[in-house]
Amino acid sequence: MADPTAEPASDEHDPASEGAEATAGAQAAVAVRPSFFRRHWLAVTLLAVVSLPAIGFGIWTAAALSWSYSEGSRAGYVQKISRKGWLCKTWEGTLYTDIAKGFRSDSFSFTVRSDSIAQVISDLSGKRVTVTYEQHVGVPTTCFGETEYFVVAVKPSPE
Repeated sequence: MADPTAEPASDEHDPASEGAEATAGAQAAVAVRPSFFRRHWLAVTLLAVVSLPAIGFGIWTAAALSWSYSEGSRAGYVQKISRKGWLCKTWEGTLYTDIAKGFRSDSFSFTVRSDSIAQVISDLSGKRVTVTYEQHVGVPTTCFGETEYFVVAVKPSPE
């Protein structure tokens, strides 16, 4: 006796069954390939974890160095100027302002990023000068200077 739940045998010469078998074979031959991100999820994740903070840090640094919070000038005597830094070399100096001849009142620490301005300051060391500076708040690392005051010009002052 025949099993009533069994599928009927397909006729080998039935055109309807041939089309169904051809379609099933074509679907089996075209396997759906996972997307690029699914295949390389680890590399994409690591790249995002490393590159996004680096891009953010670069934008923050560029913004902090291009916009100045304040600008001004100070007059006094250059006490010292030296080139400092392990990797990023900048010129760091100290200017002493005075109330009256011979009386020091305040010291002003500054950074010079230009070698030509640093050379002029070095040549005028010990003499009264006026330095023009820009204050850059929020510079993320000391690689660009130890202070937030960047000297952009210097000129000798009368004593």
